[in-house]
Amino acid sequence: MLPDHIANQIAAGEVIQRPASAVKELLENAIDAGADEVRLIIKDAGKSLVQVVDNGKGMSETDARMAFERHATSKISRIEDLFQIRTMGFRGEALASIAAVAQVELKTKRREDTAGTYIEVENSKVLVQEPAGIPDGTSIAMKNLFFNVPARRNFLKSNPSELKHIVEEFIRVALANPQVFLSFISNGQELYHLEKGNLKQRIIQLFGNNYSTRLVSVQEDTDYLNIRGFVGKPDTARKTRGDQYFFVNNRYIKSPYLHHAVMRAFEQLIPADSFPMYTLFIDLDPARLDINVHPTKQEIKFEDEKIVYAFMQSAVKHALAQFSVSPTLDFELDPTIEKLDAVQKPRTPERESAAVSSSLFKTFSQRNQAHLIESEGELKHWRSFFEAPETSPTPSQSEISLPFKHPISQDAVDFENLVQIGDAYILVPRGKGFFLLHQQNAHESVLYQRFRNVNNENRIPSQQSMFPLVVELSPADALLMGELIPDMMLLGYQLEDFGKNSFALQAIPADLQEGNEKGVLENMLEQFKHFSSDINLTSREKLWRSLSCQQAIRAGKKLESQEMRSLVSAFLEAGMPSQSPSGRSNFLSYTSTELDKYFGR
Repeated sequence: MLPDHIANQIAAGEVIQRPASAVKELLENAIDAGADEVRLIIKDAGKSLVQVVDNGKGMSETDARMAFERHATSKISRIEDLFQIRTMGFRGEALASIAAVAQVELKTKRREDTAGTYIEVENSKVLVQEPAGIPDGTSIAMKNLFFNVPARRNFLKSNPSELKHIVEEFIRVALANPQVFLSFISNGQELYHLEKGNLKQRIIQLFGNNYSTRLVSVQEDTDYLNIRGFVGKPDTARKTRGDQYFFVNNRYIKSPYLHHAVMRAFEQLIPADSFPMYTLFIDLDPARLDINVHPTKQEIKFEDEKIVYAFMQSAVKHALAQFSVSPTLDFELDPTIEKLDAVQKPRTPERESAAVSSSLFKTFSQRNQAHLIESEGELKHWRSFFEAPETSPTPSQSEISLPFKHPISQDAVDFENLVQIGDAYILVPRGKGFFLLHQQNAHESVLYQRFRNVNNENRIPSQQSMFPLVVELSPADALLMGELIPDMMLLGYQLEDFGKNSFALQAIPADLQEGNEKGVLENMLEQFKHFSSDINLTSREKLWRSLSCQQAIRAGKKLESQEMRSLVSAFLEAGMPSQSPSGRSNFLSYTSTELDKYFGR
């Protein structure tokens, strides 16, 4: 039979995977204890210390000692209780698991007791237990996580990464309990100071004042379930996921299925690759769901998923319609469409016959013809038109922006006859042919190559701002920005910590046009988080890619002749990379031979 401390360490692996796991358990226990003031204190991203202090009802001396035993809970007395769970820390394993892999100090006192209890536990063994004069409530300090399991400690990520996980757990508890004051202190600095309030106030406290007028209330009450919460208006949708939260009976859950229901409600309101902000609560009979399908209780099973899906989609769609942000039907034809030949010219037997006999009609009307491309006739050379014969094969994501194998020299390009097409493309004549450059993609690649060459001796010059711009961020984004500042200084940005999740922008890159610095920084952070899903990229690589995406000339901007020359010249100097940092094609190349072939000459 396994010794108790070994069994506890094995059980701890299911519950305490990293410091954030302990934060979740301790915060939920504090809420369950009836606290309306909870303080989270951490050091070294929780590796050295995780402490939660609350003003809840506290524990008796006996309960305090029993709390470190496995399966010790007063919340479950019969098997049926498992299906009526409404509290958070019901398992009775959290403190036992924590005590198995950390050094724990517990201070607790009930209001009716004259003295409290102090307990020290290490490696599942109680070292000290004595009376103590302490305030009402409970303080639990977890020190030196995994001190006795070195292999597991070695698997912990960097401090910024572990801190990010802790922030996420804190946000989930904060959203579920807006009536509770919460404070979060990391290495002596208060990251969050959340006053008691309602859900809307809590969302604004967590995610920023820009949501104060951009939240849509969701409220749907039925006999089966109730749905409440908020979604962000379509203009708050972002390219990255992160501000999406579901709670069932006040417990945070992950549900791709319900996320799909919300996305369906936002169809045609936001771009397909964007994600709306939402914080939504579902209240229903606990007997209609099973929360015991995952150790952390973040995955659950509904008795009838389709009903919940339908109610969720309907509730969000109804809320958006009430606030006049859903699309309306327009029965008037666009004037530009009315002028098209296809609309103006009458339908005649001759036109119908010509259309029906065309190969394009056959591909849509005949069975098994959807992917048919004729090898002869009108589509004979369709493939060569779209290929860029001189380019190398499309590189993988890890090879994006590598220089072109056979770059064109500056002398081979006719810089005097550059032509901008549609304010997005530049036609570049060269020798007996030309290439077509996408101005935004190409500029992203130029900037990316430039950033890659930056170092301490070769910094990008800055231009000082006459009046520093103060940029306020959410606490989570402020933590991320703090990590990026050293590398951003090399790229021409001078940022200083201004306190309370804000930064003073003192200078920007010398060649960057002034006017939208705040937007560039905010969008850069969003782009950075988007690239964060690629584990093969370093933090510096993500920053290069993110800034190049944000600083590049946009498609749709009309360029003067000199601007086109500068961009084309810089692109040639960069080695004509075939793809941009975001993985899009930079150019297509054609020779006169290929053009003659296409036109049958």
